[in-house]
Amino acid sequence: METVFIIIILILSIVVHEVAHGSVAYTLGDPTAKYAGRLTLNPIKHLDMVGSFLVPFFLLIMNSPFLLGWAKPVPINPYNFTDQKYGQLKVSLAGPMSNFALAILFGIAGRFLPLEPGVREGVGSAFPAMIESGFWGQVFFLFLFIVFINTLLGIFNLIPIPPLDGSHILFTFFPSLEYKAKVFFSRLGFIGMALLIFLFIWLFPIIFYFVEGIFRVIAGI
Repeated sequence: METVFIIIILILSIVVHEVAHGSVAYTLGDPTAKYAGRLTLNPIKHLDMVGSFLVPFFLLIMNSPFLLGWAKPVPINPYNFTDQKYGQLKVSLAGPMSNFALAILFGIAGRFLPLEPGVREGVGSAFPAMIESGFWGQVFFLFLFIVFINTLLGIFNLIPIPPLDGSHILFTFFPSLEYKAKVFFSRLGFIGMALLIFLFIWLFPIIFYFVEGIFRVIAGI
């Protein structure tokens, strides 16, 4: 049951992430995502067989300490941007910022829930304990899932490695690196994405240190 909750939250959070990219691109004069029907929160329009299903399933069966995935990238034509200098930067930041915004929104909301004594202090207990914590306790733990997953997605996507958003942010300030990176990762193809996942697993203890710290600040626990 816990896994089902996490997967649903993950998919919806990824959808918000992609719609944020397309929406900011649209405000900058690029209607590509709109014409492609991608400015919608309907998950079906965004799901990717590999990123939305196979990778999360693989991480689950591998008992990975985290669960990640991605949706189909929203189509964007940067040549349509009214801001040619920083348009790509704004669009790239929109995805991670949308995840941080969701985390902050539900983190704040969780602080005002009428919880039973000890529920907030019991964070980190087993999933069955969450079920037995009453209605508002269950809502609180649901909010915590949302805060944690979106904090993780926000930080993960800021890593400056293609095709993550952090790489596009980096290329805005160091454009000479973009061509070299595209050539390198185009040669790797799917293997490159697999290597990225294993790299993230290897770096997870370090990344988790930052994720947990930010998560606890946002969630107020």
